[in-house]
Formats: sequence, structure tokens, C-alpha cells
Amino acid sequence: MKEGAHERVRTGAAGTTGRDAAMVTVPSSAGAGPISHAIFRVARLHRMLAGQLLRRVGLHPGQELVMMQLWELGPQRQTDLVRLLDSDAATMTRTVKRLESAGFVRRCPSPTDKRATIIEPTPASQALRREVERIWDELESLTAHGFTDEEREAAADVLDRFEANLTRAAESRR
Repeated sequence: MKEGAHERVRTGAAGTTGRDAAMVTVPSSAGAGPISHAIFRVARLHRMLAGQLLRRVGLHPGQELVMMQLWELGPQRQTDLVRLLDSDAATMTRTVKRLESAGFVRRCPSPTDKRATIIEPTPASQALRREVERIWDELESLTAHGFTDEEREAAADVLDRFEANLTRAAESRR
């Protein structure tokens, strides 16, 4: 491709044409990284759609992940949630405050460590759990619409490999 040229890539399900498939302009500066550019676009769209679905139940993307950990593991130190979700302390503090204001979590001092705060799901969050599970099911259906079971499995395998590569790269740069 010539320097300064843009490549147009048709995206959409295999076999889609016309208005069913979007045309994405890939800047020539991203030409050396078509997979990275595609991951960026897919992640952005996935997060946007998740946000639209979660907004119906009063959540922002990422808050449901905190709740999932709490529902699965029970009360957690806030520092453990930071580690589990690969977050940072400031973001987790804001997230927990918002969830607490909504009545979905409660913060209490740790009985064993005066510096730690324990975050626990409230009984009111159990109705939210059912809604979040329904939303994640809908998001999965929308994301993998038209995929066969084998294609879904292959896509998950490829994504697992991408994640492993990126995790190794991030760890080697620390």
C-alpha cells in the first residue's frame, strides 16, 4: 500500500454485502497491525454495546465485573478486587462508591486489618445478578450471531492465545 493511502476493509458476517457490512477505513499508519486495529475496533464496539445494555439496569461497563466477582467469591478486600480485575485503586474506589450509592454493595472495615476495606454484595444485588446474567447472555448472542458452535470455540481459542501473548508481553515490560 502506498504511503498515506487508506485501506478500506469490509467488515461483517461472512457473505454479507451492501448495507449489512460496514466499510472501515484503516489508516495507512495502522497497516502494519491489521489484527491490532481489528481488536481495537471490536473491543470498542463490544464495550459500547455492553454499556447500552447495562445502562438499562443502572450500571456502567466494568461495574458488572466487580459484582460478578463478589457474587462468585463473596466479600472481598478492595485491594483483592483491584488485583482480580487488573484495575487500579482509584478506578476501583470510584466503582465501589457508585455501586454502594446504588445499594448493590456495602463497605465495612476488615476485622483483621485496620487498613483494609471489605466489599460485600447486598441482598438487593441478587435481583441485579439475574439481570446481569441475562444481559451477558444477550451480549454473547449479539457478538457471536451466526457463528456455529465450532466457530465460537475457535474464536474463543484465538482470543485466549491473543490474551496469553499480550499478558506475556506486558509482564516482560514491567
